[in-house]
Amino acid sequence: MESTNDDGGLRCLVTGATGYIGGRLVPELLEAGHTVRCLARSPEKLRDYPWASRVEVAKGDVTDDESIGAAMRDIDVAYYLVHALTSGPDFEKTDRTAARIFGEQARAAGVRRIVYLGGLTPADVPARELSPHLRSRAEVGRILLDSGVPTTALRAAVIIGSGSASFEMLRYLTERLPVMVTPSWVSTRIQPIAVRDVLRYLVGSAHMPDEVNRTFDIGGPDVLTYRDMMQQYAQVAKLPKRLILPVPMLSPGLSSHWVGLITPVPASIARPLAESLRYEVVCHEHDIADHVPDGPGQPFSSGTALSLALQRVREARVTTRWSSASTPGIPSDPLPTDPDWAGGSLYTDVRELDVDAPPDALWRVIEGIGGENGWYSLPWAWAVRGWLDRLVGGVGLRRGRRDAQRLRVGDSLDFWRVEAIEPGRLLRLRAEMRLPGLAWLEMYAETGEDGRAHYRQRAVFHPAGLLGHAYWWSVSPFHAFVFGGMARNISRAAGRRAAGGSV
Repeated sequence: MESTNDDGGLRCLVTGATGYIGGRLVPELLEAGHTVRCLARSPEKLRDYPWASRVEVAKGDVTDDESIGAAMRDIDVAYYLVHALTSGPDFEKTDRTAARIFGEQARAAGVRRIVYLGGLTPADVPARELSPHLRSRAEVGRILLDSGVPTTALRAAVIIGSGSASFEMLRYLTERLPVMVTPSWVSTRIQPIAVRDVLRYLVGSAHMPDEVNRTFDIGGPDVLTYRDMMQQYAQVAKLPKRLILPVPMLSPGLSSHWVGLITPVPASIARPLAESLRYEVVCHEHDIADHVPDGPGQPFSSGTALSLALQRVREARVTTRWSSASTPGIPSDPLPTDPDWAGGSLYTDVRELDVDAPPDALWRVIEGIGGENGWYSLPWAWAVRGWLDRLVGGVGLRRGRRDAQRLRVGDSLDFWRVEAIEPGRLLRLRAEMRLPGLAWLEMYAETGEDGRAHYRQRAVFHPAGLLGHAYWWSVSPFHAFVFGGMARNISRAAGRRAAGGSV
């Protein structure tokens, strides 16, 4: 029997709330009248989401029995929207352990239903021949289905939505390359689905009868090749038809690096997407409609899904992005608060300037940094650093921003990630480019004695071994141009903004 909150809704636990799907699912559940508890390793990353004040946040990790057990208390429906792909080469083992813990704790807490979003796997392909990514997603589904808790395991192929990795890959390839020499997987048949339909099925799955414990294939009405999707995107974006020339010898590894050079999606993310596209992934049933009925025009066609996603991008209304989740190989340690850091080396570069503008004008420039606004010093140097990062498998400089004006904790910002924001005062960024150490960049909008703004900028680097020390001293001669120029130009931009001019 379902237990409900005072408004008649269910009590839902959402894992992966800082990710692409989870960050969009939470407001949909709230809109449906449900109560939501989010599980997060770093609760502060949820602080700036517009729905943050309406949810309960539990600190924990899916691989920790105790924290999962605590988060499961009094929960009716538990959403499993995480995977360990970004955790390194042992991600399949981590996924397996996390799914087992999640199922065991859900059963012990009396959770009525688990809802899982996994990948659509091809028919008649043995598990050992699947890509590690698809194989692990399928295994997680089986573990949850065998947990003793009724489980809805949704299986989707390519998800089309503003900010999704699949959409960004498609968009940048099509827009930037009128003529493409492509891998053979562009001829593989797939059945994409709009993110709006994915969310609708996820929300609707909460009310499935207790006897339902199975997988459901979910997809849109169109079955087409990736080449067809690129041509369809070109049509929707009003671009000339693209010339696409498949080349069989481009392996998933090579093609992922090719994708990484052309699009903002790094090779580490592009590879599992490319490996998944090697197989025909087409739905074999649409039984989900028996439990979550489709309305008129649902599910959306691929053309409509592309149009909606592109419209969101052009209107700068992208609520979550693929880069909301962490990326393989990036540092994640927070900036140490101990000045001596237990005796460890900590290099800093500090710049301070008085600004002929009020503090709020300076803050607007600081919060708008990156993406199309750039970094206010030597654009060519930042571009070269981004390309070098891509060449060694890093995220590069082209991830841009989720929102052109506003930032929130956890946002990716080119090859940085927002670690802390004190609105009107502090923006702290953690470097996610490949470095022999850990790095942060802090920007402060302070108030001087005369009421005008005072700009303070601090770059911090903690070297890893001898190579880290050598790196700092090799680049320090350029800091006067890069960091010094950055401080001066940010200050000037704030002055122009205060005077009513363009930044």
